[in-house]
Amino acid sequence: MNDKNYVKGRGAQKKMPNRFLEHIYETRDDFLEFCRIEGEEADKNKTSYIPIFPKTIVNKVTSPDVGMTFSMNPYQGCEHGCIYCYARNSHEFWGYGAGLDFERNILIKKAAASLLEQKLKTKSWRAQTIVLSGNTDCYQPAEKKFKLTRACLGIFLKYRHPVGIITKNALVLRDLDLLKELAHHNLIGVNVSVTSLQEETRRILEPRTTTIKKRLETIRVLSENGIPVNAMLAPIIPGINSHEIMKLAKAVSDNGALSFGFTVVRLNGAIGQIFEDWIKKALPDRADKVLHQIQECHGGTLNDSRFGIRNRGEGTIATQIHDLVNLAKRTYFKNKAFPKLNTDLHEQFKEGQLKLF
Repeated sequence: MNDKNYVKGRGAQKKMPNRFLEHIYETRDDFLEFCRIEGEEADKNKTSYIPIFPKTIVNKVTSPDVGMTFSMNPYQGCEHGCIYCYARNSHEFWGYGAGLDFERNILIKKAAASLLEQKLKTKSWRAQTIVLSGNTDCYQPAEKKFKLTRACLGIFLKYRHPVGIITKNALVLRDLDLLKELAHHNLIGVNVSVTSLQEETRRILEPRTTTIKKRLETIRVLSENGIPVNAMLAPIIPGINSHEIMKLAKAVSDNGALSFGFTVVRLNGAIGQIFEDWIKKALPDRADKVLHQIQECHGGTLNDSRFGIRNRGEGTIATQIHDLVNLAKRTYFKNKAFPKLNTDLHEQFKEGQLKLF
């Protein structure tokens, strides 16, 4: 990585214009020259936490390609900075860009727990698993400060409601006490994302995430405490981590994961431009090869939005990936199964305590 303009500690390497806004932010060369002469930083590369006040927190998921029906996100935007993240596009709906804005302007839903409680107490609501982090990681760095995820887990426990978690941060272990209580009632399942076993790959793909060693340790600790874990080996990116499928599957299985899921990378919306700019700076020697292989999985384009195909890919390379995944499941996950969560308890606890009459 020799590009002098590479933004260390971030995934995206530039700000992206918001397609919904009339005006475009542009850093001009004369401004950069002025900053150089004056000895000032043109971009401080700092993270901002911005409170927002939504009226609801639980979202119905209508996509047939996503294995969840309801999700909630205490935070919008994500400081982890994963370059491939599909959630980047959603930041445009909040008035920001999908590039550096997504990683540096984190929107904080301070009322997340009370909004969740309102939902769970609604008379018409019938328990179905609600997944924390359907869009952005609920254990990203902001959680250390705001503790919204922990507060929400307390609500799920109070109302005996099933909850799923998707994360790639070992911070989830901070809440082991709540997770163990939820698991006692079969109300929790945790999905831990593990994209590579190579730390250098992790650093450039997911710059502000937990190390691979810590993620595998997280799977082990959760599993040892009776909390079911599914590993997310996603996305599989041809030419970057596709050769690691068997080793990844073995590693997560050895540490206690009961199952694993995967997707073939797709770069929809603004993510295609962001990823292309990134890989030409981070991995210039193989940029063209990787981009061409991704295109081969999606009918010659980086952006494939067809339901049923977009996360699976098609063609020779995608078929090879699927064959390896099937072999890995037969080899390392035989006689293992992720449990179905309990939806029967919530109705008794809808008023916040066990109904006696």
